[in-house]
Amino acid sequence: MRLYNVAVVGATGLVGRKMIQILEERNFPVGNIKFFASERSIGKEVEFGGIIHPVEQLTERSFAGIEIALFSAGATVSKEMAPHAVKAGTLVIDNSSAFRMDPNVPLVVPEVNRKMIFHHKGIIANPNCSTIQMVVALKPLHDRWTVKRVIVSTYQSVTGAGQRGLTQLEHELANRPVEKKFAHQIAMNIVPHVDVFHPDGYTKEEHKMVNETKKIMGDDAIKVNATCVRVPVYGGHSESINVELEKKFEMHEVREALANAEGIVVQDDPTTSLYPMPVAAWDRDEVFVGRIRRDETIASGLTLWVVSDNLRKGAATNAVQIAEEWIKGR
Repeated sequence: MRLYNVAVVGATGLVGRKMIQILEERNFPVGNIKFFASERSIGKEVEFGGIIHPVEQLTERSFAGIEIALFSAGATVSKEMAPHAVKAGTLVIDNSSAFRMDPNVPLVVPEVNRKMIFHHKGIIANPNCSTIQMVVALKPLHDRWTVKRVIVSTYQSVTGAGQRGLTQLEHELANRPVEKKFAHQIAMNIVPHVDVFHPDGYTKEEHKMVNETKKIMGDDAIKVNATCVRVPVYGGHSESINVELEKKFEMHEVREALANAEGIVVQDDPTTSLYPMPVAAWDRDEVFVGRIRRDETIASGLTLWVVSDNLRKGAATNAVQIAEEWIKGR
């Protein structure tokens, strides 16, 4: 198998470290590999394939000879450095919000719109973690019955806010002083505030779910209303999703469509208390769907409970899957 020269940008962050782990787990065909981070991470080391690698400072000249770069260093770094990578001939798979809504940049979840990988101009965007797991669950429903409207409420873990979010929860639980990542205490609390608020009263995270869903699904007619909430969970995002479909359906058909869909595991047996939970989804790459029930208040309504590991399928695994699909299609 041909090997590829790979770089991980933002290698010392939560998602960057997870990307490195998943590259190893999935035996990605790595030739040479480099790890980049901000100046404050210089001097740190990363182990990959049994070899210790230094963490290097990212510069405009860092991408010489690099064929694939996985970016997870924030939108500011991506906007500044991704164009230099593209100029060097590198395929950039970017986990930030920098390029997601750029009409010239594919926004990809392989289970949903794999073919868009091959329409890139040097950059492929990785969607928001909450959006990824939702569209994986919506895809088989949309293909058969056409999704008309979605109302989603999220229950997002602190790791979705990076290391500072995780540190805040850990320190609050230990009654230790900490610089707050969230607007309020997160331990023993629920905060209905993910990312910054827009003038319309919705947060940036909620707008991401609306706009990214339409782009990934390739259907601007889908109506989405989102409420995004932070909960004191270490890892794994949960979502309550209410879907209005265009066509009538039978419940056994819905369960069958979900069970047979790529990337989905159905956990739906209330009699044995079987339903998706973050503790069971942690360190897994699938999207778990349960609490599947008809919404009797509308003609063709359905309610789902969807859970996935936000650092894996919601970020790092999805990015590595994109790279794998790109290699397959070359």
